[in-house]
Amino acid sequence: MAQAAQQIRFCASRDGARIAYATCGKGPALVWIGHWIRHLKFDWDSLVWRPWLSMLTRDHSVIRYDWRGCGLSDRDGIEFSAEKYVQDCEAVVEAAQLKPFVMIAMASGATVAIAYAARHPDQVSHLVLWGSQTCGWLIRGRSARQAEQADARLKMIELGWPNDNPAYGQFFTMLHMPDARPEHIRSYNDLLRLTSSPNTTLKLVRTYWESDVRELIPKVRCPTLVLHAREDAIVPFEEGRAVASLIPGAHFVPLESRNHVLVETEPAWQQMVEALSDFLPAAPRPLAVLDELTAREREIVELVAQGLDNGEISAQLKISDKTVRNHVSIIFSKLEVASRAQAVALARDAGFGRRSAR
Repeated sequence: MAQAAQQIRFCASRDGARIAYATCGKGPALVWIGHWIRHLKFDWDSLVWRPWLSMLTRDHSVIRYDWRGCGLSDRDGIEFSAEKYVQDCEAVVEAAQLKPFVMIAMASGATVAIAYAARHPDQVSHLVLWGSQTCGWLIRGRSARQAEQADARLKMIELGWPNDNPAYGQFFTMLHMPDARPEHIRSYNDLLRLTSSPNTTLKLVRTYWESDVRELIPKVRCPTLVLHAREDAIVPFEEGRAVASLIPGAHFVPLESRNHVLVETEPAWQQMVEALSDFLPAAPRPLAVLDELTAREREIVELVAQGLDNGEISAQLKISDKTVRNHVSIIFSKLEVASRAQAVALARDAGFGRRSAR
């Protein structure tokens, strides 16, 4: 899908900050609260984010937004806090007039999603968390060595963002994607300076390190899938497992990766895609595919929708069982369904089988 297919709009958060959000794809609504290193205008050009967008928009209408201070959202005179991040999400959902929807969130976005799902249990039908944590680094406590590392990271951000030397951006990128290919690293580096300013980045990182959703996590009641890379260098694996253990009935999937931001060229990508496919409700197939059927195939679909088996269809149409089986197989392929029950449901949604359904 090309970038032109998305629609970018703006809404106002509770404090008046304008938040840019975009909608693209077709199907049931899916709100994606991604990493803050994103930009609505450039995501489709990014080797890192384009595969995510392509995957998610295949069966869903994806709503995503730029974090406050980033991308196309307001950048000047902005206040930052965990509470304001949740209010931004609430503003986008209200502006997009969404009914119950799927929510997928990663890293700092996962913290926002947990708070939103806990506050709005009737809005989120399914929740997927990637690289999530119960609380930030400053809340969990850190050793003297870890404190030195944190100060070094902040100093690199402060000095590196305005500097054209690619080594600064590469330091930050390698923390997020140590096993990414060179082309992914370059793409992520390019996006860094387009996303935000060094001052905003420092504030975003600090608020993430100070976040704490331990009291909210057990209040999440929707079906939840928690994914976490075993060797994530940004958020410890144990944090993801702790999140899953605190959400009633949550399903936890460890991914064999060192990347905090997964890329499509690694084996864990397919593992993630399969986990999402198994967890998310199947999106209904567009009814327009029925228009592609031949007259005979539509005749058979009508009888299938009425509940007739192959033998009964054979007798009624006075054709062989083998011919019916061949037609049914072709119909299933065109409709992209795997079972007769799915074919019946799709056909009846389109108006077939109502004359004498049984």
